[in-house]
Amino acid sequence: MNGNGDMDHERLLTPAEVAALFRVDPKTVTRWAKAGKLSSIRTLGGHRRYWESEVRRLLERSAVG
Repeated sequence: MNGNGDMDHERLLTPAEVAALFRVDPKTVTRWAKAGKLSSIRTLGGHRRYWESEVRRLLERSAVG
């Protein structure tokens, strides 16, 4: 993420970490990413990682709603 210092140092979460926050199965998190509800990046090994700030915002919205 060149040009965006915040994203360069932001923590990335694994599907298991995101799933634990939402109390869902990790496969549900992957489905959310495929459906465009949550953006992800891929590691060199092909694993999905999620931006912590985006996950926190989604978690806050789901708690309010």
